[in-house]
Amino acid sequence: MEALSAGTNASAGVPLSVDLVGWADIVFCMEKIHVRKVRQRFGRFLRGRVVCLDIPDRYGYMQPDLVALLDRKVRPHLRRT
Repeated sequence: MEALSAGTNASAGVPLSVDLVGWADIVFCMEKIHVRKVRQRFGRFLRGRVVCLDIPDRYGYMQPDLVALLDRKVRPHLRRT
């Protein structure tokens, strides 16, 4: 399994791109506004699902509370092979 992180704003350290969206099997978004941005800007390039995790985008990078929330909310969407 491979994962990358990207932001929906142009000022993001790694802005979301057509290449990243096309690469992803699943695009996880923190909030509904992010889902709307992804679908509006990259909808025709999506090849996988877009999932909203309903996590407020107010956490710092790798903040322990965020890591725990991500683990709990992402895990059900991942298939085991």
